[in-house]
Amino acid sequence: MKDQKRVVIDYVSPSVNCGKFFVKRVVNEIFNVEAHILADGHDVLGVSVLFKHESGKSWKEVRMSLDSNDEWKASFKVETQGFYSYKVQAWVDYALNWRHGLIRKIEDGQHVSSELLEGAEYVKAISKKVSAKNKTYLDHLYNIFKNETHYGESITEAASEKLYQLFYDNPIKILDNTSAEYQVYVDRKRARFSTWYEFFPRSASEKEGVHGTFKDCERLLPRVKNMGFDVVYLPPIHPIGEVNRKGKNNTTEAKEGDVGSTWGVGSRFGGHKDIHPQLGSLDDFKSLIQKAQENNLEIAMDYALQAAPDHPWVKDHPKWFKWRPDGTVQYAENPPKKYQDILPIYWESEDYKALWNECLDILLYWIDCGIKVFRVDNPHTKPFLFWNWIIKNVKANHPDVIFLAEAFTAPKVMQQLAKQGYTQSYTYFTWRNSKHELIEYITELTQSELKEYMQPNFWPNTPDINPYHLQGSNESKHIQRYALAATLSSSIGIYGPVFEYMLSDSLLGKEEYLNSEKFQITNYDWSLQNKLITIIAKINYIRNHNEALQQTNNIKFCHIENDNLLAFYKWNDDRTNGIFVIISLDAYNSQQGTVQLPLYELGVPAGHNLEMHDLITDSRYNWHNEWNFVELHPTLPFHIFKINK
Repeated sequence: MKDQKRVVIDYVSPSVNCGKFFVKRVVNEIFNVEAHILADGHDVLGVSVLFKHESGKSWKEVRMSLDSNDEWKASFKVETQGFYSYKVQAWVDYALNWRHGLIRKIEDGQHVSSELLEGAEYVKAISKKVSAKNKTYLDHLYNIFKNETHYGESITEAASEKLYQLFYDNPIKILDNTSAEYQVYVDRKRARFSTWYEFFPRSASEKEGVHGTFKDCERLLPRVKNMGFDVVYLPPIHPIGEVNRKGKNNTTEAKEGDVGSTWGVGSRFGGHKDIHPQLGSLDDFKSLIQKAQENNLEIAMDYALQAAPDHPWVKDHPKWFKWRPDGTVQYAENPPKKYQDILPIYWESEDYKALWNECLDILLYWIDCGIKVFRVDNPHTKPFLFWNWIIKNVKANHPDVIFLAEAFTAPKVMQQLAKQGYTQSYTYFTWRNSKHELIEYITELTQSELKEYMQPNFWPNTPDINPYHLQGSNESKHIQRYALAATLSSSIGIYGPVFEYMLSDSLLGKEEYLNSEKFQITNYDWSLQNKLITIIAKINYIRNHNEALQQTNNIKFCHIENDNLLAFYKWNDDRTNGIFVIISLDAYNSQQGTVQLPLYELGVPAGHNLEMHDLITDSRYNWHNEWNFVELHPTLPFHIFKINK
């Protein structure tokens, strides 16, 4: 019977690598499934999506509807964290096919007594599957379809919507065909919508030249909360290597008092499960985690799998490093960058199982301390299958854990990390500056297969990247970059207070900060307030109160007759919240243009009045036309309009 199946199921989507990898969603998101379904001839087809959560025992069913050109669609809500399986089932619906043919013959004036006898058998086949009331109705149809004296009533009932609905709701699936099974992993909402703030704990002290502590970090939590952030990301908090320690501005010789790079993990004070003694104790760190929770914040830790030359691993597990004939280990390099203070781990070690287990144990240790978010340093320098294994093992018992991949590297490498399980990914947004570059990149992220498995996280700056367009730039440029990140992507982050204080001095000819905090303690006036901080807080407030900005993929770029102005429309899944954004890319001059409203996507005709509520200034405008004039000034180079129909 297998060879007799007539229905072909093709191009089931979403799927990644034909189902080799799972797609990603968050709790309570609508999951849309599409497939190409066809059969020989012109028979009526029935198509369903079958789905179940990993904890469920039985499949749930949602019928698919024909869109056009043999393309079928359906959707269901993913309500629980964890894995869902889904598949498409299709069949020739002989009962509905019979009814369809019968109606056409009746309309043609043909006598259909013989066809009614066929229909009686279809009615009988479903009578055991319906309620008692409907069974009585079907039994009646069975009798009249077989009795010529009730011909008039029979053809009326055969063509009725009631019978159609009973056939539709109780399909007879003969020779049905079923696709392969696919998986979608459903995460908590923060996997899709998060607002990160990064700072160095050792620079948190109020006193000049004094090493900051976790208690100092606690003092800063209300400031971070008031700016509207929800994740506090701390660079590595572990002991820092003393051998080959880096000096200020990445010099190869540390002077007395130089604190070294936080990413040079490990010393006589311990390794990845230990805390730098000047930051405080483990209890102090747990207190910080608790205080963050009280402020509706989460602490994100840096997970940097590398070792300083004096890391305990070098002595205790020498096989985890690749030794050269002269007894040394080649330090880490990413030409032209050199990391003399870091020894790369030898992932091809014959002792790799012990290495992998230790790396997993590090994560579990900090998870037990209360950490649920990890920013992973340079994941592209470790085996892809290692990440698949480690993330799968963590998520199996700790589904709330989120992994952000810090990999500014080749596109397919970044994509592979996302496929292997990373929750979020750093992106090229940091370097996308022109209108063309931004539209092209966002379109790639939101309209290609990437949208199914790669959740972008947009960062205007990081400790490693002081982009050229921010070096020496003014307040307007910083406002523009934050507004772009915060409205284009639902997950964003900044490295502060460098960003909001607009500290952009650089090493000559490099995208590196001068006097980089990576290699020294910096003293800040954490009480400073400015316009940029106020705008960041306002934008974050808007993000928290508009679902359209809490996702990335529902976006349409709108035509505006000026290459220095970028306009786009965003919406939530049920289109109850619509946001229209216009941003000037010119930080020094006023820009004017005429922007086209996306009336079709808004579902309104031309001439319909729309109230455009500027959520930054609280101004309200009535737009009646498809094309509207706008002007933006460097003092406030953007609009975020809430569209009220």
